[in-house]
Amino acid sequence: MSTRGRLAFWLLLVAVLATAAYAQRATEGRPERDLLYRYGTAIASAVGYAVMLGLTLLIALHRTELLALRRPRSWGRSLGQAIGLLFVVLVGGNILDHYLHAGREQGYTPPGWEPDKAKQYAANFVVVAIVAPFVEELLFRGVGYSLLEPLGRFPAIAAVGVTFAAVHGLLAGFVILALFGAVLAWLRSRTDSVIPGMLVHGSYNAVALILAVAA
Repeated sequence: MSTRGRLAFWLLLVAVLATAAYAQRATEGRPERDLLYRYGTAIASAVGYAVMLGLTLLIALHRTELLALRRPRSWGRSLGQAIGLLFVVLVGGNILDHYLHAGREQGYTPPGWEPDKAKQYAANFVVVAIVAPFVEELLFRGVGYSLLEPLGRFPAIAAVGVTFAAVHGLLAGFVILALFGAVLAWLRSRTDSVIPGMLVHGSYNAVALILAVAA
């Protein structure tokens, strides 16, 4: 498959995911607040991410370097940048959410802790904090950024941010997710690896899930 063909395949995949996300949001509305206390949510999400991963690997077939799943240029510098960006997105995201209410729109975080459903929450925690960041980084900051980079570093960063936001199907939260996606793409461009972005992405999701039930 040519590079142009891979890019077309990637754009089609992103378009399908975004369309499905917005269609689901339009027809079903805000998700129920106890979704993360259900095994079914974890299973369905894991299956969905498995399909996404399979399609991502198909796009990168015979061109595994597109995934950028490799050692960063410098572990020390990359980890320092990752920690700094994690702090920025946690603080900045919280400030923006105060005005845009993205968390309320997404609606996944439960209203409080339910000890009797700790195992179900743990299963969903694994999917949200580990599986999702791994797959999404390979799809967007891996294959996506690699295919878009010939258009220019900053256009690629912006495009990855916008498409990343689009597949989440949010309106009020679109700006926050686009900025988050762009920041992760910038990190990918600086480190030449998706691994630092996976660490930031996973840590951000983990902190959000912990704070949701600790408050």
